Amino acid sequence: MDSTNGAPLTAKSDDEKARFAKRAKLRQANLKPSVQDSSKDSSLKRHTALIKRIRQSLAADGRDQILKDIDSLSLEKYIDEIAGAVVEGISRCKTERDVWAAIEVISALHQRFPAAFTPGLLSVMSSAISAPNRAALNALAPEQREKEDTSRVTRQRPVLRVCSELALVGIIKDGPGRSGGEWIMKALKELLSNDPSLSSLPLLTTFLKSYSRPYLGINPPAFSKQISSGSDAAVANVQADGGFPSLTHEVDELVEQDIRDRFKRMCEGYYENVCKKLVIEHKRLQEQDKRNHEAYIRSGEIFEDRQQAYEKMTKSYEKLLASCQSLSEQLYLPLPSLPTISQKSDSILIGSNNPNQLDDADEIVTTGGKWEDEEERRFFEDVQDLKDFVPSSVLGIDEADGEIEESKETEQERIDKEKEEVRKLEEELQKLEQGTTQPTSNGAFTAGIQEEEDVRTPTPGTPKASTPPLSPQLAPQGPSQLLTALLLRLPDATNRALMDQAAIDFAFLNSKAARKRLVKFLAQVPKARTDLLPHYSRLVATLAKYMPDVGTDLVAILDEEFRYLQRKKNVVKELAEVRLKNITYLSNLTKFRIVPSHLVLHIFKVCLDDFSGTNVENIALLLEGCGRFLLRSEETSERFGTMLELMRRKQSMQHFDQRQLLLLENAYYQCNPPERAPRQEKHRTLIELFIRHLVYDVLAKKTIDKVLKLIRKLDWDSEEVRTTLHKVFTKPWKITYGNISLMAMLTNDLQRYRPAFAISVVDQVLEDVRRGLEQNVYSTNQRRLAIMKYLGELYIYRLLSSGIVFDTLWSLVTFGHLDGRPLPKQTVPLDMPDDFFRIRLICVLLDTCGMCFDRGTQKKKLDNFLVFFQYYIHCKDPMPMDVDFMVSDSLEAVRPKLQMAKTIEEAAIALDEMFSSAYQNAAVPGEDSGDDSGDEGDRPNGQEGDEEEEEDTGDQDSQRSERAPSPDQEVVLSTSNSLQDSLGPSEEADAEFARELAKMVTDNSAESRKVDKRTALALWDSAVIPPNIRKKKADEGEEDGDASELNGRDVMAFTVITKRGNKQHTRQLAVPAESALAVHTRSAQLQDKVEQQHLKRLVLDYEQREEAEELRALEARNRTSAIKIRYVG
Repeated sequence: MDSTNGAPLTAKSDDEKARFAKRAKLRQANLKPSVQDSSKDSSLKRHTALIKRIRQSLAADGRDQILKDIDSLSLEKYIDEIAGAVVEGISRCKTERDVWAAIEVISALHQRFPAAFTPGLLSVMSSAISAPNRAALNALAPEQREKEDTSRVTRQRPVLRVCSELALVGIIKDGPGRSGGEWIMKALKELLSNDPSLSSLPLLTTFLKSYSRPYLGINPPAFSKQISSGSDAAVANVQADGGFPSLTHEVDELVEQDIRDRFKRMCEGYYENVCKKLVIEHKRLQEQDKRNHEAYIRSGEIFEDRQQAYEKMTKSYEKLLASCQSLSEQLYLPLPSLPTISQKSDSILIGSNNPNQLDDADEIVTTGGKWEDEEERRFFEDVQDLKDFVPSSVLGIDEADGEIEESKETEQERIDKEKEEVRKLEEELQKLEQGTTQPTSNGAFTAGIQEEEDVRTPTPGTPKASTPPLSPQLAPQGPSQLLTALLLRLPDATNRALMDQAAIDFAFLNSKAARKRLVKFLAQVPKARTDLLPHYSRLVATLAKYMPDVGTDLVAILDEEFRYLQRKKNVVKELAEVRLKNITYLSNLTKFRIVPSHLVLHIFKVCLDDFSGTNVENIALLLEGCGRFLLRSEETSERFGTMLELMRRKQSMQHFDQRQLLLLENAYYQCNPPERAPRQEKHRTLIELFIRHLVYDVLAKKTIDKVLKLIRKLDWDSEEVRTTLHKVFTKPWKITYGNISLMAMLTNDLQRYRPAFAISVVDQVLEDVRRGLEQNVYSTNQRRLAIMKYLGELYIYRLLSSGIVFDTLWSLVTFGHLDGRPLPKQTVPLDMPDDFFRIRLICVLLDTCGMCFDRGTQKKKLDNFLVFFQYYIHCKDPMPMDVDFMVSDSLEAVRPKLQMAKTIEEAAIALDEMFSSAYQNAAVPGEDSGDDSGDEGDRPNGQEGDEEEEEDTGDQDSQRSERAPSPDQEVVLSTSNSLQDSLGPSEEADAEFARELAKMVTDNSAESRKVDKRTALALWDSAVIPPNIRKKKADEGEEDGDASELNGRDVMAFTVITKRGNKQHTRQLAVPAESALAVHTRSAQLQDKVEQQHLKRLVLDYEQREEAEELRALEARNRTSAIKIRYVG
């Protein structure tokens, strides 16, 4: 051995020799107690100070003073108090030096009082290192339980080290002439055996670091810390090569050879269990990590609860791994090989090995694990081991070798029987695939059914108590009463903790009669309590490991019940709940591996042979209950996959009603869900995310000004910013419905600064409305509602005129119909009679801006539309209740006194009258002139912004809307381009109108300039004279007009205004008619009158020409109409 490896081993050997020498010397002193001396000091003060000093600490700092006081004080009256104080002082000993100081103090007390002090001390220390009460710990919360375990380990660590030293120095002894090794081994075994959570594992690690050599006889190898626990020859070879040398001869060892061997086997066995636990936790952590990855792929994020569970599991695994590595170093045993994540997919190809598979059959691929989530996996897999809570003698697992061999033979027979059943099942499946097996070819099963026709019906019910109920004052006395109380408690045990506790309680009452009573009780679950079946199945799974007859007998009863239900297939309604309970029970027991795989597959095959009636529901329940488990379990995946493939084929060839098809489809996709591609996350730039955040998250009534300022501060010259804003402002369905009005308000505010942007938004909204009418896709209905709401809000904020709103309303009731005429029960692909979505759109638009059309021509336009709207409604099928209520509410809001047409005849008559009125009004030129004034300006001012800026907007809107629309605009029933081209004035008429308009504007401007020069004095009258004087003058002129004309034909009256103080006075001034002033004024008045007459004639001629053209076009279009229309004029 080279010097590099030899130096540490030599140092460790020297340290161990020094420890051995100290222990041997102190052991000899402890075996020969000193003689008592009665002349020592008995001062109370000094005794009290000593006890206080011991209680504070037994560390090396106060060792000399404590030993001096022990040697000089009498101490007889304070032995019990000193024993308690010693245990408290031990808890302060952290290092090896402190522990040895405590050993010297205790040895000094033992040498003086071996009979009085040592037994009391050992009793107190035994209690200090005893195992905790598991029932009390289980009642605590997980966090509190973890804290309690940590504090207990901290308290017990120094006590265990001191006890280990005391056993080596002869104070703790198993018997005369023996060491205390077995006492320490039993104490450690009690700590470790009652610790399923491995919370006491650090105590074993601490013990092995200091005492593996004296208690286990372990010598470290020369070249490696970790070697295989193989043969003694290997250890001998290592020692021969220069390993850790033997310290003493066997006769000089402080612990006996048999104790060391047993102690070593116990530690190695415990290490193997810890390694198994480590492998299990490693697999669980990898599975959880894989599930988290799949969840991240599916949803793009890992939820907080799943992340917290994973972090907690990782922390627990790392702690266990560190402890396992420490044990491996101390015991010089290899670490277990931890499996890595398999790179191959978990998908299972069903029917891939089937040579008779149809070519056009779809491949069924499954993904994911056997369990839907981690909670379900823990429920069905993490079943407690009764050996951790119940003594082995009670469970009956300490049996003789002959009984063990007999149980092995029985187990082998059972396995052989299952293999034979599986082989027969596969043969039957192969015959089914070849089409040679008939549904009634179930030989043994059918024969059994016929033999058992006369057997009594097993009906579920409630178990009968064999003893009368106990009174509240009397507690159960015997095992029978205890079992009755336990069974009565089971229906209320609806969680894992209560059911696991019930399993432990039953283990203490275990007997053959008790097991029979339990099986009978579990088989008679009430039909309405299917929620108890998973918990009862867990109870059976917990007991089945040590009481296999419980699971076997229960499965036999359920199998018998299933056979009976197969014989009673014609009784459908009465036994439906019993079938549900039976299949659900079998499914839960299958997932706990209580039902043999061949039995559940045989049940599935029996239902598949007669694939009709109640067996369809049975198969659906089986697939929902345990289909996923069977399809993803290695031992059943291939066979169950083949049967599932066969079920799909039979389903495609047979005829089932809609309910059965829905049951089968839901069950199939529940056990074998389809693959879903991961959702691709769209990458957006920072500025795009910021704009979306402003509109989607920040925009509210209180923040709209802030949002407007931030949007205005954006770089509008950037194409990216403009494109993003356009996308956001033209997709109102992406914000909350209540914020659509805020978006319209924001668009209106931006119009002042970016008018082109507002125009593009309005254009896109109108285009979306049109696209929705042309496509009529159901999936876009929600966004179409939002767009219609947005359109109405844009009108309210003056971003579009009322003509666009009415055009939209009319297009909703006419688009897609032949010649724009909706007819009763007319089948139109874009607007079916049973499609009421356009009615919803109209109601949304009326609810948004319908209240604005309450005066002038807009009121008349809306009234005309509502008449046609009622006719359109009657052309549809009867409306559903919600649509009917929506229409009623909308019409009541805009026209509270409107009388609804009850039948289509009434609606047609009202429509005929509306057309007649329209044509009559159109035949009288200028009848409605001036009615449009204020239509656009009469909206509520509460929704307007700056008055000065909106005056210009209102004037523009008035100019656009004051021009009277065509009288028959409301009855245009087609939106095709060919018909629209025939409406209104022709191209020649438009050209002539343009020429006349240009001439009129030119003449008007030239004449106005002349008038300004020649009629300044005439215009002075209208510009300067106060209104009250002008009114008085007009009244006097009417009375004296004739006289003035007769008496003053050669004079012309002018009004002269004078001002005295703050008042204006007027007086009449007669000017000769031949004067230049009178001549110029009169000629200017006559010329102005001629120009007014000329302009009036031009306007009237154009309106009459336009109305005549529209009347002729409407008459030509409606000649073949089913609606009778009278033409007047």
